Parts: sequence; structure tokens; C-alpha cells
Amino acid sequence: MTAVRPDGARSPAPIPASDPVPMRRPQGHSSNLVGVSAGYLSSPEFNDHPESLDMPHVRATTRAFFEMLAEAEDRADAVQAFHAYMAATFCLEPDQIDPLERKRAKAARGDATRRFRSSYLRLLKGWMFETGGAEGAVLKGWVESRFGLLPTWHGAAIPQIPCDAWVRYVEQKMNSRFHDNAIHCQLDLVFTFCQWALRRFVCPQATHITLYRGINVSGEDMVLERPDKRHALVRFNSLTSFTADRAVAECFGDWILTVRVPTVKVVFFADLLPRHPLQGEAEYLVLGGDYFVEMASL
Repeated sequence: MTAVRPDGARSPAPIPASDPVPMRRPQGHSSNLVGVSAGYLSSPEFNDHPESLDMPHVRATTRAFFEMLAEAEDRADAVQAFHAYMAATFCLEPDQIDPLERKRAKAARGDATRRFRSSYLRLLKGWMFETGGAEGAVLKGWVESRFGLLPTWHGAAIPQIPCDAWVRYVEQKMNSRFHDNAIHCQLDLVFTFCQWALRRFVCPQATHITLYRGINVSGEDMVLERPDKRHALVRFNSLTSFTADRAVAECFGDWILTVRVPTVKVVFFADLLPRHPLQGEAEYLVLGGDYFVEMASL
């Protein structure tokens, strides 16, 4: 409900600290693949003093990919190397159709139509339309698998395990439709390439970037503390969208959060690749947890 100021204009309803919800569940698993506990990774202390979140198994199993990146002279070369490696490894482009598969398809259908192959681009497209949908569940499932962070929201709050929203999340993240093409391995490479590009070309000296998020009174973001009118401690979902453009954030809520995000928590950003579904809103996909933020109303 909006309040009316003396001049007749309407101002957004104030956002208090969220009502206490019994959290009969941990924030994350006791182990993960990055060597930093989920409890610390999701804390404000980690955000103030970030540590590397590299996945050792990625470099060990994709040495050819890193050799290609080492030869890149600029971002364009690096992007070309990334696309080439993803296409050759996961058959994500039409010219990568397996000859035997093409032959079977021709015999069965009389054409070269191939079976569906899950792709990180398909997940990003689904995330763009609905973060609480099936593609969003697969992305959050990857975050859970690699970083140990559990979602706090998937179409509805997840205050305990199990609950209806949790069951829906588990059913969707395990749907075999998205797991026929090593989708977690694809996302490992997307995150690894994102971190490499940030360190090499985008912000080699920076440990943090300033991002924005628009919110309303009710939503997936939980305000834990309000020490004053301008600041808050907010718990974001395990994977959350932000934008680098404040004007874009103003389109998504009555309150604008300004957040200092560690670069090591960035999973994907709009300028990483030349063509993808998240380009229009300067979007960043960021690992969640508890963040101190600045709040301002429109």
C-alpha cells in the first residue's frame, strides 16, 4: 500500500525488517566444491573480505580450454575460444551434429533434425522469463551443487525443508529434460570463463563492483535488519539478478538497493558474451547470501 505525502504525491510503502520466519533449515550444505563453507560464503564477512571461488576440477579436466584462453590477445579472441570449445565439447551448434545421429535422423524422419540438447543459453532464456521456473531450478541446483548454497525462494518462500516450494524446486531441478548434455559442466565453464574475463579484461584490480536491484514490499528478498532508513541487511536468494544500470532497477520495484558485490560472486554478466538472452537489462547473475545494502525509494 502506498502512502500519500502532504503534496499529494504517492510514496512507496516503507519496507520494515521482514517478520521472523522459523528457519528450520540450514543456509547451505556442510561441503561444496570451492573450499569455502556455505555459511561463510553467504555471510557479510565474506562479502567484505572475499576469497577465490575457483573450482579445481574445471582446470584439471579442461586444460585445452585454458590453453586457448592463454593465447587470446583480447576479449573478442577469448569469446571466440569459449564458443569454439563449448560447441566442440557439448555439440551446441548445428554444424556439430554427430554424423551417426544425423544418419539415424534422416532414416527416421527424412531430415537432419537432431534430439534436444540442453544448453546454458536455454537456461538463461528461461531465467529471463521466470526465475522460479524449471530453468531457474536447474541454475539454483547448480549453485547448490557447486557452492553449497540452498535457495530461499522458488516461486514462494522456502522457510523449511520440506515444504511445497522446496518440493517443486527439487522436482524441477532434477528434470531429465535439462540433464542430457552435462549441463552442470557447461555451467562450470560459464562461471570459470566469467571469472577469468573479469580478472583479465573487465576489472583486473577490483575486488567489488556496485550493482542495483529493484524490490517491492513482498518478494523473494528478505530484509533481516534495518539499522536506519538508508541501510539494511538483506538476504538474497542463492542466485539473484542485479543490474549495473540504476535506471533499469527502477523499473522493477519501489525501492532501489545499491549493493557492493564481490567480483568472485559474479556467475554471469551481460557483456560477457556478444549474444545471449540477458543483454537488454545490463544484468548480472550473482551468488546470494546476506548483504549490507543501501536502500532508497523512488
